[in-house]
Amino acid sequence: MKINQFYEVESLDAGKRIDTYLALQLVNELSRSQLKKYIFNGQIKLNGASCKPHTVVKLGDKIHVDLVTESDFFAEPEEIPLNIVFEDKDLIVLNKPQGMVVHPANGNMEHTLVNALLYHVGKQLTELNEGVRPGIVHRLDKDTSGLMMVAKNETTHAALSLQIQNRTVGRTYWVVVKGIVQRDEGECQEPIGRAFLNRKKVIIKPTGGKSAHTFFKVIRRYKKSTLLEVKLKTGRTHQIRVHMAHLGHPVLGDSLYGIQSKHISRQALHSKSLTFKHPHTKERLSFDSEVPEDMKYLIEQLEKEEKD
Repeated sequence: MKINQFYEVESLDAGKRIDTYLALQLVNELSRSQLKKYIFNGQIKLNGASCKPHTVVKLGDKIHVDLVTESDFFAEPEEIPLNIVFEDKDLIVLNKPQGMVVHPANGNMEHTLVNALLYHVGKQLTELNEGVRPGIVHRLDKDTSGLMMVAKNETTHAALSLQIQNRTVGRTYWVVVKGIVQRDEGECQEPIGRAFLNRKKVIIKPTGGKSAHTFFKVIRRYKKSTLLEVKLKTGRTHQIRVHMAHLGHPVLGDSLYGIQSKHISRQALHSKSLTFKHPHTKERLSFDSEVPEDMKYLIEQLEKEEKD
């Protein structure tokens, strides 16, 4: 797997050893012992210079991870239909269906979005980033549906990644949560991070967590639930699901953080709109998508219950 990523240390991470910091960033990808080897080999730079695993990072430090893991597995092309809403020589914008994993990982080596992209784009995408994440600029959870952007070349990937880092990409989600949200608009800024005992789960971490900022606005209130429009200032793993659960309004259908629903079998969360600047034309592109059928059904049932 090839990894070429830039990180900038935030205040909550200042004071950590660099190997500890990167182990948290690359959880499920590289272990701390593996990271130590790559640091010693000079494949990880701190502010453009070599460092040691025990080096303590400071606020604003810039870390560049540029390496290819030795024990790698490679994604294979698969003929899987894609719902593409925009495509040119540089990038693709598509609607990811719920239930599709974005990139291969242990236990999910086939039938992912990357497998489908490799078939659709071909060798061009393979050369972009050899390994399991070619073209992937940002991710959606397996059971979150909606809009994503994919890069088709190195310059586009770098430019889109920088827009995400600078928080100039607009991302809007629709989500159905438990309970009546009283405020018409609100936000949550609680830091989040991986749970200590269950590394697949994210929790509120006032100490040691990453900054996370979520805005929400009520679209419609039902008898026992609320449809929200959510916008992200940051894009942390599971951010919306964790923040809404923390506010006392877990996402309907979310088996990890939320509450089961008889009307939907996955988290009621959809990436509704996406806005960014095209890296080459400099045009501001905006895309909007309809909610999928399972969320439409959920909303219809909530509206029926309201009338009963």
